[in-house]
Amino acid sequence: MKKLSLLTQLTTVAFAATLLFTGCKKENSASNLTPQQEEEIATASSEAEFENELVTNDVFDNVLGVNAEVGLGGTGVFGKISSGVTDGREARVDSLRCFTVTIVKLNLPNLFPVKITTDFGAGCTGRDGHTRYGKIITTYTGRLTVPGMSATTTFENYKIDSISVQGKFVVANTTAAGSNQRQFVIEVEEMKLTKPNGNYSLWSGRKVTTQVEGNGTPDFPIDDIFKITGNAQGRVKKGNDVFAWQSEITEPLVKKFTCRWISKGIIKVRRQTTAATSPWVATLDFGAGDCDNKATLTINGNSRQITLR
Repeated sequence: MKKLSLLTQLTTVAFAATLLFTGCKKENSASNLTPQQEEEIATASSEAEFENELVTNDVFDNVLGVNAEVGLGGTGVFGKISSGVTDGREARVDSLRCFTVTIVKLNLPNLFPVKITTDFGAGCTGRDGHTRYGKIITTYTGRLTVPGMSATTTFENYKIDSISVQGKFVVANTTAAGSNQRQFVIEVEEMKLTKPNGNYSLWSGRKVTTQVEGNGTPDFPIDDIFKITGNAQGRVKKGNDVFAWQSEITEPLVKKFTCRWISKGIIKVRRQTTAATSPWVATLDFGAGDCDNKATLTINGNSRQITLR
């Protein structure tokens, strides 16, 4: 999956110029926007979607990865990295860590529900190169690999690098009865990413993550491949300007356990009052399936490659 340094990379790209969002707060003067304004809004909306996708994937991996009692164990910040494995990822929990984990069983002697707090303290730099602060707090109704179980996550003074994260994140196992194809539904409610200068993106959305390979080895994630569909909507604030956007995954995103990046799929992003056929709808193409950190952003027929780290 794409790592979170994109947050800082795209900030410099998307907002280098002064944004002239005249009337965008009410979205009632959309027909009067200049091409420059349209492109700037499309770029800024895409940045928000990129950031949101990265945070959603990161939180999902961390919630699933704590241990085998509540999930798979060994994903996200809990995963072990080795130079002898594809992309450095192994299917086991790493005992070397700079954060603490507190487990509280809420209905003893039963295992569930259980509340798990992952505390990164005043700063914990992970093997992915990103520094996390504060706490991720998750309550599990049961092991997430079991159909019908869910986990609800909130955040306490949580930051990834310099980006503050707030909101509510719910993941539920919605695998159909009798099916061997594992599926999760992810609901985000009022998730907010705030930069040090006060600019933010605020969004809600729903994603369906379906495991398409590796279902025959349910407790061994190294061969897992997921496809992700869904949509989101929200607002972006830059300076004194606020505007609304929405996104849709038009070709399923492909996420492999053995790859750090989303390797395939397309997301379309647009201002909420912009028609789906408008040339100012932004398209983000993650490629044809190769495990690399490249993506292509296209706006009004003009494309450029983005390198994610």
